[in-house]
Amino acid sequence: MQNIYEKLNLVEYIDSFLKLLSRPKPIILNGDITTNYNRILELSTIDFTPPIKILNLDDTLLRIEKKSILRLEDIFEFVKIIRYFIYIKKFISPKKELNLYKWLNKIEISDEILKIEDYFTTKGTIKEGISEEFDNIQKLIYENKTNIKKALYKVLDNSKLIPYLVDNQIHLINSQQTLLVRGGFNNIVKSSVISRSKTGFFYIIPNVVLSLKQQESNLKNMKYEILLKICKKISKIFHNNILFLKFINNEFDRLDHYQTRVFFARYDDKNFIIPTKTSKNELIDFIHPALENPKSISIDFSKSVIMLTGVNAGGKTMLLKSILSAIFLSKNLIPYKANQKSSIGYFKDIIPILDDPQNVKNDISTFAGRMVEFSKLFSKYRDNIIVGIDEIELGTDFEEAASLFKVIIDELIEKKIKVIITTHHKKLASLMANNNKVELIAAIYDEKNQKPTYDFLQGSIGRSYAFETALRYGIPSNIISKSKVLYGLQKDNLNSLIQRTTNLQLEYNNKLKILNEEINKTKTLNNKLEKENILLNEHIYKEKSKLRQEYYSATKDAKNAIKEKVYQEGHRLLNKAHKKIKSIKNDLIKQDINFKIGDMVKYQKNRCEILSIKDKKIFIQNDIGIKLEVNKSQLKLISKKVKKIKKVSLKIEKSNSGHVKLDLHGKRSDDAIVILDKFLSDALIAGFDNILVYHGRGSGKLEYAIKEFLTSYPKVVSFENANQKEGGASAKIIKL
Repeated sequence: MQNIYEKLNLVEYIDSFLKLLSRPKPIILNGDITTNYNRILELSTIDFTPPIKILNLDDTLLRIEKKSILRLEDIFEFVKIIRYFIYIKKFISPKKELNLYKWLNKIEISDEILKIEDYFTTKGTIKEGISEEFDNIQKLIYENKTNIKKALYKVLDNSKLIPYLVDNQIHLINSQQTLLVRGGFNNIVKSSVISRSKTGFFYIIPNVVLSLKQQESNLKNMKYEILLKICKKISKIFHNNILFLKFINNEFDRLDHYQTRVFFARYDDKNFIIPTKTSKNELIDFIHPALENPKSISIDFSKSVIMLTGVNAGGKTMLLKSILSAIFLSKNLIPYKANQKSSIGYFKDIIPILDDPQNVKNDISTFAGRMVEFSKLFSKYRDNIIVGIDEIELGTDFEEAASLFKVIIDELIEKKIKVIITTHHKKLASLMANNNKVELIAAIYDEKNQKPTYDFLQGSIGRSYAFETALRYGIPSNIISKSKVLYGLQKDNLNSLIQRTTNLQLEYNNKLKILNEEINKTKTLNNKLEKENILLNEHIYKEKSKLRQEYYSATKDAKNAIKEKVYQEGHRLLNKAHKKIKSIKNDLIKQDINFKIGDMVKYQKNRCEILSIKDKKIFIQNDIGIKLEVNKSQLKLISKKVKKIKKVSLKIEKSNSGHVKLDLHGKRSDDAIVILDKFLSDALIAGFDNILVYHGRGSGKLEYAIKEFLTSYPKVVSFENANQKEGGASAKIIKL
């Protein structure tokens, strides 16, 4: 695998990816690629914490199988894995619809294992309360350390020893706490000399401290024995759960792969381009990670053979490596910089034949080495393989090679092996040009500025520009001139013909690009007009709904008046409402102007001409040539004014009962406020001092909205709940 990184210049890129893993492992992510991709996408929507560094546990698992006793630190590595699964499962648990949740939910951790996880602190030490015996030893060790410190300071405070002390500090020598003294000290304090300083003084440990040190050593041995018993107990449990530990160890690697890809994609805005079983292979705006200040490439490599020709140092080899790199990264679900619309097929294997195989060790020629590589393709591989070959003509006579490689390539096509080739063989390119499974791609040369453009032209054979390249790199011009004479006029004319064809193709591509841009602009504008049309229709629908609501409100008031036995007033209001809705319909009908073909009309903000009329549908064309089919109601004659739709105006006159009612039961808050606003205005005009508004109880939202509105209404003096006969808390008496 490392070999392919080097050949495709991906070593640094893969290394930067591997550094994000919590423990070293190959980049290969096993399992169904679509399932893995969906889980990665789901994980990328969550702001989670990555796992801490964890050791490889393959050897530890082998020791568990052999019933060996694990060290405490080995056990804690498993505890870290279990803790991370507990953390991530809690983090995901609210999102039960995710596939990631369904996968994690299947990982059940037994109570026995969970109990072991609870043994440890975050630093990997045994918690207090797990073992009473262990707690007692810990306490004794702590007390002993305190006694050692006290004993040392007591010796320091001995007035008889002061003349012999070099300083009042405790020195750590060979992990031992010592005092630094001058000669003659042994008459004052019994001690052992640990070391001597460069100046001839002595580092000593008083005997009283030595005694305590021995106690400390004994206590530590006892602590070790207790820990050994704990480790034996846990090791036995681990042995009984070996299958689960293997499973969760593998699943942690999978989760580690997921989280690494999420964080790697977030850095520098990379995309996942997953391989699919498609015949379409197209890279869009791909940037090879090894390049500094790169120029993105877009290339269609859907055909069986891609033959890259053209200028030397024009980027052919890098284009070849870019295609293979994109396939390799997609195959391993590693994100990279490319447009999300790129399409990569699934390939079982990637074979890069990029280097000169000749060296002193293998005793093989360049051409012979290449033949060895090709022979493997015929004997070893078939179907869904992609092969990249740099400088296919390397190492032999180009005339013979053209015929040989033409037949080899034809055979590889039959074996359904995709081949990408760089070559300077005009003859080989011309032999393959008529095969519809072969795509010719030429590296473009800027003749005006005498340098490669690093752009590529599909469907064309490119010149090598050997003379121009040699001149650019310092070969004298007189040598170039002589070389051109020797090269011959006929072959130079062939190069001119190739360049002329290339220029025509470039010109065609530029015109096609401009045309496509114009088409896209037109489509964008058309979409915009369609959206505006939808919004306009929605606005008309809302206005009609509002008018209907006013009509229904008016008829309801009239019916209420009739119920109150104010027959004359009620019939008058009802007749007026019917007349009003009739006038509304008439106003809408009046807008149905008799348009004619050729009329200039206004559609939204655009000036348009009527092309044809069919029933209520009118075909129009705007100033920039876009044709649309619209309803008559959406058009206005530029030469005439369209009458505006009259708004409903309901005049309320004072009834014989001296008050008026409004029922808002069942209304949405927004609709109710619109009706109430209109009702209050009409009541004020009619001269009512008090009005009664029914809102009901329900959830209380409507009542709250009405209260908020009345509080801010300038002409409302006060409002309060109605008496029980008139509705109580489900109605409001409003004083104007």
